[in-house]
Amino acid sequence: MTDALAARCARAVHVLAPDGTLLASGRASLFVLERVGWAPRLARAARRAPLVWLVELGYWIVARNRPLFARFLFTKE
Repeated sequence: MTDALAARCARAVHVLAPDGTLLASGRASLFVLERVGWAPRLARAARRAPLVWLVELGYWIVARNRPLFARFLFTKE
């Protein structure tokens, strides 16, 4: 792994697809959701514009506010 790729991976999830395509952020998340079988039709539909732009925006917001989301989503009981 190159230093540039390691820096990119620190900011967002990346997936190397079987065809050699490198997917990042929201598109990578949609790819994984489709492959694991969680709402594959929804994931395929969300890959199309303009829905993919909303997915990317949502990913961007969550990625830049991880501590805030972690505080609310992963609380100890």
